[in-house]
Amino acid sequence: MTDEKNSYLVVSGSATRYLAEKICAHLGCPLGNLVMTKFSDGEFAVSFEESIRGRDIFLVQSTFPSSDNLMELLLMMDAAKRASARSINAVIPYFGWARQDRKDKPRVSIGAKLVADLLGVAGIDRLITMDLHADQIQGFFDVPVDHLYGSGVILPYLKNLNLKNLVIASPDVGGAKRAKSYAKYLDCPLVLCNKTRACANVIAEMQVIGDVKDKDVVIVDDMVDTAGTITKAADMMKAAGARSVRAVASHCVMSGPASERVQASALEEIVFTDSIPYTQRCAKVKQLSVAEMFAETIRRVINNESISSQYIV
Repeated sequence: MTDEKNSYLVVSGSATRYLAEKICAHLGCPLGNLVMTKFSDGEFAVSFEESIRGRDIFLVQSTFPSSDNLMELLLMMDAAKRASARSINAVIPYFGWARQDRKDKPRVSIGAKLVADLLGVAGIDRLITMDLHADQIQGFFDVPVDHLYGSGVILPYLKNLNLKNLVIASPDVGGAKRAKSYAKYLDCPLVLCNKTRACANVIAEMQVIGDVKDKDVVIVDDMVDTAGTITKAADMMKAAGARSVRAVASHCVMSGPASERVQASALEEIVFTDSIPYTQRCAKVKQLSVAEMFAETIRRVINNESISSQYIV
């Protein structure tokens, strides 16, 4: 066991250390010793304070704003490459810039592809991530991508609620596939919300498609940013006669007025994973840890084992 543990190292960036520590606890290994030096002008540098020559390195860092988190990850990868690591595996529970996966209007960037290219140049050998905003982003990489799903921890939680008249809802047509997989697993009906946007983060109008009267509704999404869509959908379903409305999402972006909107909405609770830390106060927010899921995936990668049994849906 000693040789196996010495063959790999789990290291964390500053933004995701809370999750990396839990991952290491499940793996039974110490967190790698990484030092970050900050300069007065905002520049920073990273250095490994132990030998990593010939070792498989797993760098844990979600790339949510600010962009410093992405830059930290790139510097860690570059340092690992220059220190002769055997392989560099980026563990990115939340992959930022994923909403920019295509040109949806003229003269815009495709941020997700740019980030993939940056990681490739920095020296990535494998990506382990969870609930990409668009599945096709996996194709932006020329290395293996292990794409996990937050449903692995969210679905058991929903089953334990024992809701009698459960209905799964998608807050928009784009999330219908994800919601349908939840509905199929839980053997319950599916309803949809059709929305149009005036501009980014601003909804022009929304309609509920399906029957929610006297139902316990669970709205499924991949992330919640300003919470405008999810709270508007919850209020509309409650007004349409729903007995209770909850929401689940993998990534707790929760920016701007999101916490206040959730607290004032018809939602009974909103459940996230801990891919992003949540530091604001909102009694309706609950986070489930994905540390064990990522730890088991890392263990299987190290031992060259299949990870397909990690997926519930």
